Amino acid sequence: MSFKQSVLYSVLNNKCPRCHEGNFFETNNPYQLKKFDKMPHNCPVCNEDYERETGFYYGAMYVSYGLTVAFGVGVFLLVSVILGFDVVTFLITFGVLQVLLMPVFYRSSRLVWINFFVRYKEKKK
Repeated sequence: MSFKQSVLYSVLNNKCPRCHEGNFFETNNPYQLKKFDKMPHNCPVCNEDYERETGFYYGAMYVSYGLTVAFGVGVFLLVSVILGFDVVTFLITFGVLQVLLMPVFYRSSRLVWINFFVRYKEKKK
């Protein structure tokens, strides 16, 4: 299995989970704040339906929670090792980084969630 066929490729490169060619979000830049959450209804390449059903992406909140907890543990360990344990420093560092990375976590959690249900399908030649 090549990297292009992996779920990680789809998540990291904003690609359709089915064909890994079409973009999942309209823009690749998560910090283009007017469009960071805009998605087409279907993949422009393979026509995969991104809006599976009403409320489908509520499950992405659980993925986002897991990413945030893992990120928080990482920041906690980093702040503890580098600066020594200080609750105030940790909370400020984590809070600022969490706000700055919110668009990235939002998009990543949606991509991870849909990749649980849609598998890569190589094009027939």
